[in-house]
Amino acid sequence: MRLKKYTDYALRVLIFTASKREGELANKKEISEVFHISENHLGKIIHELNKLELIVTLRGRSGGIRLAKEPADINIGSVVRAMEDDFHLLECFDCATNYCVITPACQLKGVLHEALRAFLNVLDKYTLEDLLTNKQELRELMGLK
Repeated sequence: MRLKKYTDYALRVLIFTASKREGELANKKEISEVFHISENHLGKIIHELNKLELIVTLRGRSGGIRLAKEPADINIGSVVRAMEDDFHLLECFDCATNYCVITPACQLKGVLHEALRAFLNVLDKYTLEDLLTNKQELRELMGLK
C-alpha cells in the first residue's frame, strides 16, 4: 500500500508546525522551502487541514499557521483516513468498478482487508506527539533555530 503524496505532505505540515517554538507560527513559504513542495499544492493541503480543524490559519502580514489542538490530541490514523480518499487496494474492493470474475470465491480480498485493518490499527496507536520525541533533531534538519 502506498499513501498519496497529499497525505505525506499533510503529515509533514503537521510535524513542521508542531516543531515550531511555542507562540511561533509556521508559514506556507517556509514549509515549501524546507520540503521542496510547491506553495500552491501546500495551500490546498493547509486548507484541508484547516477544514479538519487540525490547524488554524491566521491571515495578514504576521499570519501563518499553528496547530488547533495539542499534538497528543492529533491521531495519526485519523489524519491518514481523512486525507486518503481511496483505500481500494484491489479492483474488487470497489463494487462499482469490480469486474474480476473470481471475486465470489477469492480469498485474497479478505487477506488484504485484514492487512489494511492492521495497517490502520498501528497508525491509530500514534499521535503527532509520538512523532516529535526527537523534536530538536527534527528542528535542526528543517533549519529551525
